[in-house]
Parts: sequence; structure tokens; C-alpha cells
Amino acid sequence: MTKFGWFYKFLLWRDNHIQEKHFILIVSFLVGICSAIAAIILKETIHFIQHLLTRNFNLDGANYLYLLYPVIGILLSGLFVKYLLRDDIGHGVTKILYAISQRKSRIKPHNIWSSIVASSVTIGFGGSVGAESPIVLTGAAIGSNIGRMFRMEQKTLMLLVGCGAAGGIAGIFKAPIAGLVFVIEVLMLDLTLTSVLPLLISSVTAATVSYIFLGPEAMFKFSQTEVFVVERIPYVLMLGIFCGLVSLYFTTVMYKIEGRYRKLSHYWKKFVTGGIMLSVLIFLFPPLYGEGYDTITALLNGQFAQILDKSPFYSFGNSFWGLQAFLALVMLMKVFASSATNAGGGCGGIFAPSLFLGSVVGFVFSHGVNYFPFTMYVSEKNFALLGMAGIMAGVMHAPLTGVFLIAELTGGYDLFLPLMIVAISSYITIRMFQPHSIYSMRLAQKGELLTHHKDKAVLTLMNLDSVVERDFLTVSPEMSLGDMVKVIAKSGRNAFPVVDDKGMLLGIVLLDNIRNIMFRPELYERFHVYKFMVSAPARIPLGMQMEKIMQVFDDTKAWNLPVVDEEGHYVGFISKSKIFNSYREVLVEHFSGD
Repeated sequence: MTKFGWFYKFLLWRDNHIQEKHFILIVSFLVGICSAIAAIILKETIHFIQHLLTRNFNLDGANYLYLLYPVIGILLSGLFVKYLLRDDIGHGVTKILYAISQRKSRIKPHNIWSSIVASSVTIGFGGSVGAESPIVLTGAAIGSNIGRMFRMEQKTLMLLVGCGAAGGIAGIFKAPIAGLVFVIEVLMLDLTLTSVLPLLISSVTAATVSYIFLGPEAMFKFSQTEVFVVERIPYVLMLGIFCGLVSLYFTTVMYKIEGRYRKLSHYWKKFVTGGIMLSVLIFLFPPLYGEGYDTITALLNGQFAQILDKSPFYSFGNSFWGLQAFLALVMLMKVFASSATNAGGGCGGIFAPSLFLGSVVGFVFSHGVNYFPFTMYVSEKNFALLGMAGIMAGVMHAPLTGVFLIAELTGGYDLFLPLMIVAISSYITIRMFQPHSIYSMRLAQKGELLTHHKDKAVLTLMNLDSVVERDFLTVSPEMSLGDMVKVIAKSGRNAFPVVDDKGMLLGIVLLDNIRNIMFRPELYERFHVYKFMVSAPARIPLGMQMEKIMQVFDDTKAWNLPVVDEEGHYVGFISKSKIFNSYREVLVEHFSGD
């Protein structure tokens, strides 16, 4: 009480003088400031390292340092994480989704700074990933730990995690609306009257701080010189479908590549494999270096030939097919470069790769359309902008985030209608093949994903072990009916699991099935349990997801089902009534007031 006595006095004073709902607003403001500062530090550090390393590069040919820089970056980042940090900080958004789905909302304190260090080195040296996922994890960690410092309750902690994530996005992009929408769409935090104001405060505060320190200009310079007309809507729809298919390709290939890397047993095998793949790809296709924001700026401003600068294919810049083939290969190789960066030891997210890929997809599509004389001319820089929204909506399953982020990043508000058309059509296209985003598919497969669907969310929060009833009396198959009646007299249940001497479940005895013989003493020694036991309608293995358990109950029409372990040993029973009671408790605890 001596060292931190003043702080505890402040907490006591706050309890007596400031209402909880007002204090949450104050804390959300503080979280917004801290998240913006973290975003600015990360952004400026990355740009400083990139400028320091590439300022003397040759624009008119190959640069062999591209073979070296990315490998050094993922090596330094990997060593920092493996030997100094000793914790996994990759897949930041997935980690936040997991924290929210488990209602823990406790993110380790080192995440406030560790992702900044690792991703600055990774991206600054040319790793083909983005800084946005690390800053989302950083902001979420800021919100979680500030909330814990002020001894705030669990439900408020979850809201502050969302505030930090919103502040991180708003701070690094100067996009307050996108920050808010991202938390609702991607992190799947419910928008309620009690949550919308803190999220807005954090987003607006973070964006304001970024405006003060980085200037009011949009992140990407874009001037719309060609007005969008209604006749081009069919082409916009086709672009959206194309973006959805490319998003499916990106998501599927990245998931499979990461799975292959996880199977490599040794860290150095991952590093060597990832480093070689990354350095070769960046040497051949320099736009894959770093976040790729220079390429996006060039495409949005019609400076298409500049994209081949610093590459071995510089001389093809003025050829239609040369530029188209180069960018088509960049579009296909981006997923390999991003996967190799993270799997080889780097730290980064897929926010920037989505934006980069979208601009390339939009340009390749429109450039191809304009090659044919029988088609209507479409603006290539407008479509590069629209493609960014399409890929983001597809990869992240977040059409609103894609629309608002691109509008705020570029100032392209005049293209709001086509932005919405591309985002929605891309989202619908990928949903036909893949129901989960790249962030949530890992958790969804484990049954750990919290969604906006409240019934599914409650079932996700429920734990099978907490609803297993273990007070059912067991019987052996050789037991006589007379002994069975004695067991029934001691039990308040109407079902009895039959197990052998090793505890293996053989079947069950239902009271209703023996009611006609249990009151006939002359049969007590003639009948044994193995004669009147029956098989269970289904067996519930330990670890089964609650949503699947409810499906089993619906399929079998049963009210009680036995639970067994992996070897088939009897564990207990699970009942519908117990699940419903637990469901109501979780609903009241976590969703009251929504």
C-alpha cells in the first residue's frame, strides 16, 4: 500500500465520485491516445528503416540487395520472438478473436510493444506483410491492460479491447469510421448503446492524434479525373466477382501454405525455406517488397510504368502485355510472399497485402477490359481503388470495412456507390465457397469462434465439462435384477450406465424399460443386466463442440446421452435440461443489457 498507495486512493476516489459508465468514456479516450501513439511509432519506424535501406537503389534494373534484406528482417524478427520474447505474437487479429470468444479479454502486457518491434524490423527490411494486424493487437493489448490497471470488470475489458483495436486502425490509417466498423464486422463485437460511444471516442481520438502528428492528408493521394457513370455498373459487378474469386485463392493458398510450414519440425527449416522463397520473389517482383504502398499510390495516380522500377523486367514497362503479365504474376505471387514472411519468422498481417492485392487486381481487370475495342472504356485508376475494397471485403469478410476504409484512405467518396457494389459482390462470391474469413477460419474449425449469432455465441461460451453430470450410479452387465433394484432405490435417476471392470461403457439401463419386471421378486435372480440393457442413442465424446452436441440431441430426440473419453470409458451423462439451464446462465451473465 506504500508504493502504490496513491493509485489505490485514486481508485477509491473514482468509485465514490465517478460513475462506471462515465469512467469508461474517460478510459476509452485514454486508450485512443495511446493506440494512436503506438500506431505512429510503428508507421514511422517502418518508413525510416525502408528509406535507410533503399534510398540508393537503382531504378532502371535489378537490385541484388532485395535478395538479402528480407532474409535479414525475418531472421532478426524470428530471433527476437524465439529467444527474447519466447511467445507467439503472430496472427494478431486471430488472437484477439480468441480472447473475445473465450470472454477472457486478457492480452499479455508485452503485446503493447513486442508486435511493434517485430513488425517494424520485418516490414522495414522488406517482409511482404502489413503493419495493421500488429497494431490491432497492440491497441487491443493497450485497452486490455489499461482496463485491468483500473480494475474494470470482465465485460468492460472486452469493450476496451475493441476500443484499442478501433484506435489502432483509426490511428494508422487516419480512418475513424473504418476503425469502428472493423471492430463490429471483423472482431464481431456487438454494437449496443453501451459500446458504440466508447468505440467512437477511441476511433476519433486516435484519428485526431494522427492528424496532428502526420498531417491531414489522406494516406493515398487520389484525384478522381473520370466521373463514374451508371453504364459501367456491369463492369463493377464483374470486378466484384473477380475480387471474390481472387480472395478465395488468397485465403485458401495462404491457409494451406501455413499448414505446410507448421509441419516443419525445426525453426531453422522454416526460416531457410521462407527466406529463400521471399528473397527470390522480391528480387523478381520488387512491388512485393514491404507493404507495397508505393505500388498502390502509383496505380491510383495512373503512373503504371513506375511499377516495374527496380525490377529485372524494367524494359517491359511500356508494353501492354509486359505490364499485364508482370502484374498478373505479382497478383498470384503475393500470397506466397506474405506466407513466407510470417512462416519464416517475420511478424505482420494481411491488411496491407489485401489493399496491395486489391489495387493490382483492379488494374489488371480494367487494363484487360480496355484492351478490347468492343468494350466500354473504364478508368484504370478508379478500378484500382475499387479493387482494394473488393479484396478487403472478400479476404476479411468485411464489406463495410472495405467500403469505409478505402473511402477514408483515398478521399474517394464520390465512388461510394461502386465501392459498395464491388464490396458486396465480392463478399457474396467468396461466401459461396468459404463461410469464414481468413482471421476466423482457424477458430471456427476448433469451435472457438464467437459470432453475432447469439445462440451460437452462447453455445461457444459453454464448456462441455461444466454440464456433464457425474452422479449417475453405474451397474455391471452381470448384475442381477434384484441387485439392480437395490441400486435404483439409492438413485434419483431413471438411467443407469452399464460399464465393465475397466470402466468401458457397454450400454445403458432405462427405468422405463424394466418397470414391468422390477416389482416381481421371482424374476430377481433369473434376469441380469446384460439381458435388458440397451445401446445409447449416441455417445458424446469429450471435447465435442456444444453446437454439435445440440445437433446430436436433435437428431436422436434423446434427453440424456452418455459422455465417454477417447478410449470409450464412461465419464458421465449430459442432459438437455442441464444444457438449457447453463444456457440461461451464460446468456444472463454475458449478454444482459445488450
